[in-house]
Amino acid sequence: MTLRLASLAFAFAVSLTAAPIHAQTSHAGDIHVGQAYARASMPGQTSGGAYVSLENTGAHADALIAAQSPAATSMEIHTMSMEGNVMRMREVDGIELAGGQKVIMEPGKGYHLMLMGLKAPLKAGDRIPVTLTFRKAGKIDTTFEVRDARHPGGGMESGHHHH
Repeated sequence: MTLRLASLAFAFAVSLTAAPIHAQTSHAGDIHVGQAYARASMPGQTSGGAYVSLENTGAHADALIAAQSPAATSMEIHTMSMEGNVMRMREVDGIELAGGQKVIMEPGKGYHLMLMGLKAPLKAGDRIPVTLTFRKAGKIDTTFEVRDARHPGGGMESGHHHH
């Protein structure tokens, strides 16, 4: 039994790091989550950015109200705005999703998720589990692929960052 558990644990660990990268879609109720990725971090970096698309296919409003991952001490929902040449980010309580609305998080635009207190560097090709919590739909477990920040689709923001 111990060998079997060790084999299963090894297979699970390999699937997290060596699985082919593909778009994953998760859902609960009328909320669909897709295109989930985080940007690779630099050695010593304690926080990282993550992005996802959220779609409410129902008629009633819902909201993303929390996010968490074992890859970080905490996750925060942020919004970004430009003030002159300075990029400003601030934490928000949630992201409202009206019925039929879709929100696509992208580097340098609007909303994003921040992984705070990274437990290990985020390396391109890794996959990290994330739980998104919605006011009505509840919790959605999904996987974020880690992409190189300089790679197209991984984004590389310009400007100065201030939280």
